[in-house]
Amino acid sequence: MPLPLVTIIALCHNHAPFLREALTSIEQLDYPALEVWLVDNGSTDGSPALLRAYAQAHPGWHLLLLPENLGNCRAFNQAFWQSRGEFVVDFATDDVLLPQRLRQQVALFQALPADYGMVYSNCELLRENGEPLGFYYQPTGRGGLRPAPASGWVFREVLARFFISTPTMLMRRTCLAALGGYDERLSYEDFDFWVRASRDWRFQYQDAVTTRKRLHPRSLSAQTTRRHNPHLASTLAVCAKALGLCRTRAEYRALASRLRYELAHALRRGQWAEARRAARLLVQVVGRVVGGRGQA
Repeated sequence: MPLPLVTIIALCHNHAPFLREALTSIEQLDYPALEVWLVDNGSTDGSPALLRAYAQAHPGWHLLLLPENLGNCRAFNQAFWQSRGEFVVDFATDDVLLPQRLRQQVALFQALPADYGMVYSNCELLRENGEPLGFYYQPTGRGGLRPAPASGWVFREVLARFFISTPTMLMRRTCLAALGGYDERLSYEDFDFWVRASRDWRFQYQDAVTTRKRLHPRSLSAQTTRRHNPHLASTLAVCAKALGLCRTRAEYRALASRLRYELAHALRRGQWAEARRAARLLVQVVGRVVGGRGQA
C-alpha cells in the first residue's frame, strides 16, 4: 500500500543564517512520499538565492518567491491551495526536522480514526546559535514546568492554556481545508487553527521528539513577550471567534480565564485598545456563565 503524500510548506522570511540547516533537514527525512513547497515571504537577506539553489538541486520541489511580505497566514495559503498532500507540515525555516519525524507521525495518524485532524509531539529547544536548551516537554517521568499535553477533544484545553508545540504539528489536509486554510486577517496562525479545528476534530499528542525549535529575537513567539505585543489584536480576534463556538459552561470558563490573562498582559504593556477589547469580551463571556448559557 503506497504511503500517503505529505506536503511540507517551508516558509521563510529573512532566515538566511538558518536556512541551509533547515532545508538539509528536509533532504534527510526518511519518508519518501513528499511534496515540498519553498516559500519566500519577501525576504531582504540572502534567503531567495539559497532557496533557488535548493530548488534547482531538487527539480520536484516547488519554489514560490513572493515579492513582498504578505504575512505568515496569507503566504502559507498561497502554497497550501496549490498543494496535494493528505497531510501538511507548516515548517518555519529557522527550525529543524528530525529524520524520523514524518514516518512516526504518519504511522500514528494511520492508527487513529478519521476525525483526528492534527497530531503533535515534543521538540528540542535551541538557542539562536544551535546550542541545546532542553525540551518543550520534559521526557516522561521527569516532571517539569510545561503544561501537560492533551489528546482527544481538546477545545476547552486550547482555550485555557498553551500546551502545543507549534513546529511539531502534522495537520490532516481535510481538516485545514474545511477551515478555509489559515485566516489571512490574522498576524499568526496557530492559536486560531487550534481553536477552530478542535471544535470538530480531535488532536493527538505523540511522546517523541520530532523537531528542533530555534529560539531567537526575530521569531514570532519571541515577539509576544515584547513591551508591545504585535499579535495581541489577533489573539483577541480568535477569542471573539471562540465565544461563538463555546457550548458548555466549562468552555466559557476556560475562555474567561484566557481573556483575564490577555487583559492583564495588555494592561501591563499599555496596549489600551486591546485591553478595552479584552474587557468587553470578558464581560460577554462572564455574562453567559452567570446567565447559565451552555451545558453544565
